[in-house]
Amino acid sequence: MNQLIQNLIGMSGMTDQVIATDFLISAKAGVRNYAVAITETGTPELKAALRAQLNDAIATHERITNYMMAKGFYHPHNLKEQLEVDLTVSDTALGLAQK
Repeated sequence: MNQLIQNLIGMSGMTDQVIATDFLISAKAGVRNYAVAITETGTPELKAALRAQLNDAIATHERITNYMMAKGFYHPHNLKEQLEVDLTVSDTALGLAQK
């Protein structure tokens, strides 16, 4: 998103975090869906293909998690820090809603 547009709508600096969070949530859902699909599949060939996709989805989840941790967007091992991030994001969202 263009920096001017980000500033106009009050989201400067937040878009990377929002996009990464959405991507992480989608990656988690993908991992879960592949795991369920594997348990519902009857053929060994399809199970193998789904396992390969599951492994790719897990690797993608790990890359997103590492990116978010490096940027300070995600603190899975420190509840207090994660709560502070979540409260800041919530306050920003409430501020946008009031504009």
